[in-house]
Amino acid sequence: MSRRKAPGQAAPRCTVTVCRGCCCGTAKVPGTDHAARLAVRKAELGAIAQVRAVNCLDACEQADVIVVQPSSPGRAAGGRPVWLRLVNDPGATGDIVVWVRSGGPGVADPPDILDL
Repeated sequence: MSRRKAPGQAAPRCTVTVCRGCCCGTAKVPGTDHAARLAVRKAELGAIAQVRAVNCLDACEQADVIVVQPSSPGRAAGGRPVWLRLVNDPGATGDIVVWVRSGGPGVADPPDILDL
């Protein structure tokens, strides 16, 4: 499969990978509406980033886990995938959305709350 940009294809975007395996997105992380948070991420970022849920990112002890991969311009600027762990605070979803809208890894600095 070729990753080259086809004529008329949209510009490269960040990819937001949300773990929804054995621990992330389940009752093992109580008090969180995991389905609603995923829906918000897809609704808020769908036009500017690829948002995908995967079965497991193998960091179960740090659930919920999200990986934000840079866009092509972000990679060209030195951006690398950013692993966000323990993303259980409702405000973190908004912070991730704002960061990705600002360009994500390599383009914009992540919000301080994501350093925790």
